[in-house]
Amino acid sequence: MRRTKSLLRARVNGNLALRFTRDDLTSYSGLELLRWFLSRLAFADRLRKHLAGLDPSGDFGSVELVKLLVALLVIGASRLRHVAYVASDPLVKRFCGLRDLPSARTVSRWLSRCTSKVQQALLRVNGEIIAQSIKYLGLRRLTIDVDGSVVSTGLTVEWAQRGYNPHDRKAPSYYPITAHLAQTTQILRVKNRPGNVHDGKASLPFLRDLFGQLEETIEPGTILEFRFDGAFFRQDVLSYIESRCEYAMKVPFYTWIGIKPLIHRQRAWTAITPDLEGFEADVQVNAWSRKIRLAVFRKRVAHQSPKNFQLDLFDPSDGHWEYSAITTNKTIGLRALWDFMCGRGAHEKTLAELKTGYAFDTIPTRTYAANSAWQILCVLAHNLVAAFQVETGAPRRAQNAKRSPIVALKQILTMRFEVFARAGIVQAPNGRGTLTLARDAKGPIERLQAAFGS
Repeated sequence: MRRTKSLLRARVNGNLALRFTRDDLTSYSGLELLRWFLSRLAFADRLRKHLAGLDPSGDFGSVELVKLLVALLVIGASRLRHVAYVASDPLVKRFCGLRDLPSARTVSRWLSRCTSKVQQALLRVNGEIIAQSIKYLGLRRLTIDVDGSVVSTGLTVEWAQRGYNPHDRKAPSYYPITAHLAQTTQILRVKNRPGNVHDGKASLPFLRDLFGQLEETIEPGTILEFRFDGAFFRQDVLSYIESRCEYAMKVPFYTWIGIKPLIHRQRAWTAITPDLEGFEADVQVNAWSRKIRLAVFRKRVAHQSPKNFQLDLFDPSDGHWEYSAITTNKTIGLRALWDFMCGRGAHEKTLAELKTGYAFDTIPTRTYAANSAWQILCVLAHNLVAAFQVETGAPRRAQNAKRSPIVALKQILTMRFEVFARAGIVQAPNGRGTLTLARDAKGPIERLQAAFGS
């Protein structure tokens, strides 16, 4: 039944009086649930274990500072100076295990001491968190996307270089490379790099570290399948991954590969969808003295394709068709291979989530070590929130050919509205600390509380 306008409107007779009271009010009640989850994961113990002998802490311990930065990223802070805005919040301090929060300057100095060995320790903790989610979901096949992403920097930032920034080629930037787990949207590994580093040329050390992490953290017998873009089409990369995993990789239209003559000679194309066709061929790459399995696709488009979008090597536009090529060692058909590679778009969505929701594109200091550690902590915060949702009842979804996420995860902006950024008051009736919140119609916090059995 519709209500009248008189029942919808509320009269406002004047301004409310403002009264400032005790410091036991909080704006981030949901952090207590996340703290419960981190306690279940033994998060602090994992940090102490891996940071043993490497701890760069000063007056404030590294475990507490890591938890502080995770809390800041979860509630939406994007600058180190934002720590001052939550310095009086009792649940932020409780989450970190501190009586008083450090200044932004203290946090910045700690980040600058997070050199390569400390970063590797944080990455090992991150790997264990993801392994926990994989075990919880019972995954026996992992789909991993590897790609780089540009992060623009200032002119005075250490190791920032001009290079592959698509928005402004003259802008100094970083070019971090990430490995994305498609089934859970978590980031398995991240490595910061100067902006002039090419994905393919610098990818082997990253891939070696990634495979080493997977060997340590996942169950034997788990099937690994990788997806790469054309920047990774290199002889050394193919030789390294050939026997270690299943893979599918975009192939650039280099003239020395001979894809253009192959397309011109092809007369019979296999229809995949009404606007998509393809064919397979074994191509001898003389420059590498090896043969590759090649799948060539052409997609009908309703517009004239833009010229030179493959640089000046070859324009694969032929009328209203757009061409692409993929090499793979997977034993699947053309339709399944096309769908499999189309699933790479989920990685871009996760990178966008990291940049807009977790301040991954923020440059907190001028030092390379601090900025690299910041990226790892942004990834760690994202992975913890994803694991939090996985283990507190996020709906499961069926797997498909694109390898879409098998759990319906909410974005961090939604999680802040529903869970983390909720007002409350901390009291101690009968001597027991109690967090009191307003009841919500949908009750997401009540459901999460029930998931923890408390």
